[in-house]
Amino acid sequence: MSQYSSVFKDESKLDINYVPPRLPHRELQLNLLNKFFRFAIETPGKMTQRVLIVGKIGTGKTVLSQHFGLSIAREAQERGINLNYVHVNCRECGGNFFMILHRTILEFYPHFPRRGYSEAELIQILMQILDERNAYLILAMDELEALIRREGPDPLYSLTRIQEGRLKAPQRLSLICVLREPKYLDRLDASTRSTLQRNIINLEEYSMPQLRDILTDRVVLAFRYGAVSTQNLDFVSELAASEGGDARYAIELLWRAGKYADASGSSEVLPEYIRKAAVSVYPVVRKDTVSSLSLHEKLFLLGVARLFKQTGTAYMSMGEAEDAYAVVCEEWGEKGRGHTQLWKYVKELSAMGIIQAEPSSVGQRGKTTLISLLRVPASDLEQELSRVLHKRRM
Repeated sequence: MSQYSSVFKDESKLDINYVPPRLPHRELQLNLLNKFFRFAIETPGKMTQRVLIVGKIGTGKTVLSQHFGLSIAREAQERGINLNYVHVNCRECGGNFFMILHRTILEFYPHFPRRGYSEAELIQILMQILDERNAYLILAMDELEALIRREGPDPLYSLTRIQEGRLKAPQRLSLICVLREPKYLDRLDASTRSTLQRNIINLEEYSMPQLRDILTDRVVLAFRYGAVSTQNLDFVSELAASEGGDARYAIELLWRAGKYADASGSSEVLPEYIRKAAVSVYPVVRKDTVSSLSLHEKLFLLGVARLFKQTGTAYMSMGEAEDAYAVVCEEWGEKGRGHTQLWKYVKELSAMGIIQAEPSSVGQRGKTTLISLLRVPASDLEQELSRVLHKRRM
C-alpha cells in the first residue's frame, strides 16, 4: 500500500487569517501606513492618528492592516516602546460597540468580565489600562459598516474625542477603520467624518497579473514543488480576475483545487480540479461570509434559499421571503423579527452581494421588492447555512 502524499506542504498558508510576509502590489499603501504612524515609533504619546482603508471584497484591506500592525508593533518592541495592535472585526461582534470594546480589553486582560460595565466605562477602563502599562494602542476596526449600521455615529465620535478629556495625559489610542464603501461615512456627524476622511487609503481591484503574483507567493509557501504549474496558476488568476479581482476568492479557489487533487491521489493540481473548485466556490457567498452573519440574518437567508429550492423560480417577493423566514423561525424555536428589521437584513445582504433586491417592474400588481440569488445555487446555500446553524446549536 503506497503512502499517502499531499500536494500541500503547509495548507495553513492559504487560510483566510494567514498574514504573509510580503504583500505584492500593496507596497505603496503599506508605505503610506508607515508614514501615517511613524510618530508612534519616533514620538510616542505626542499625538494620535486615524486612517481609513477602503476597498471592495478581496482587495487586501484586512491583510494590509494586519501586516502593518504586526510589523510596527514588532519594531516598537525592539525600541522598548509598548505599542499594541489589536484587530477587531465589527461584523463578528454583531456591530455591537460594547462587544468591540470588550474584545479589545480581552487582549490585555483575557478574563475580563463580560457584564457589569457600560460602554463609557469600558472606554475609560481601556484608557486606564494603557496608562497603567505605559502602553499605546492602534485599534483596527474591520468591517466598520456593521458598527455604523447598528449604532450610528456615537461610537466613532466617542473614540475620536477620547483625548479631549485627557489634555495633559499622553495620547495613547489611534484608529484604523476598514470598510468596503465610503458611503457609510455619510451616516456620521460632519466632525467625525472629517476626522476619518483626512487620511484615506483606497485599494483598487487586483488585475490578473497582480493576482498571479499573489498566488505565486502562496504556492511557494503552501504547495510542494511542482504541484502547481505556471499555466494552471494563470488559469486560477484568470478566473479570479473575472470575479472582480478578488484575491480571497483566488486563494480559496487554489486551496480547494488542491483538495480535489488530494482526493484524486494526484501529485499535481490539474485544470480539471480547478474547474471543479470554480463550481464549488462561490465568490459572493464564502464560508467566512456566511459564518459572520447574525442569527436572524442566517435564518432569513435559509428561508429564502429553501423557497427558491422548492419553487425553482428566479425571483420571490418580500412577502414570500418573510413567510419563508417565519417557517424557519418556528423550526428553530426563534421569535421572528418584524418587517422593518427584515427589510434591513435585505439591504445588508444585498450590499454584501449575497442576494439581489430590486423594486418590482411596471405592470406587476402592487409594488414590492423582488429578491433573487445571484449565482450561488439555492441548494448549496441551504446546505452551508444549515451546517453553520447546527454547529451553533452544539
